[in-house]
Amino acid sequence: MRKIRIGVLGSGKGSNFGAIAAAIDEGRLAAEVCVVISDVADAGILKLAQDRGILSHALPASRFRTKLEPEVEAELVRILREAQVEFVVLAGYMRMIKEPLLEAFSERILNIHPSLLPQFPGLHAWKQALEAGVPVTGCTVHWVDAGMDTGRIIAQREVAVFPGDTPESLHARIQVAEHTLYPEVLAGLAAE
Repeated sequence: MRKIRIGVLGSGKGSNFGAIAAAIDEGRLAAEVCVVISDVADAGILKLAQDRGILSHALPASRFRTKLEPEVEAELVRILREAQVEFVVLAGYMRMIKEPLLEAFSERILNIHPSLLPQFPGLHAWKQALEAGVPVTGCTVHWVDAGMDTGRIIAQREVAVFPGDTPESLHARIQVAEHTLYPEVLAGLAAE
């Protein structure tokens, strides 16, 4: 069976990467993680990749908070191409994707977002959901375009908002949903 070749970009602990790797280990996802790249030198996701023997890279520090310099993003594209990546999987990657990467992997970059898009794009979506008083939120896997969380939706999973929820308790339940939805979506791509 053919395995899709994925590159994972992350800025944090790497829990979604861990869920994807577990799905591969358990035979639920026909994929190979070829490289893990972070914009944060000491991000937990890099340690997870190293512990699994997966090629990992830390990008140079950026002078911008929400995007990379064009030359750094061009280097990111070079690393992904060198690893022969088919799909780029954003897993807690906290930067906007710009032209060099969007062009190189057109309609092959996926993201998971902790809300039912188009509701609550951007940062801390679970806090936005609590503040809005919605009874249901969730997570969305979508294709990445030049906008913030505006790409075409692939799949969503609902998560109830309970009375007494805190931002932390709601976020934890959304992450549980993310950890099943993301590998399922990737498995669907692998089956195409």
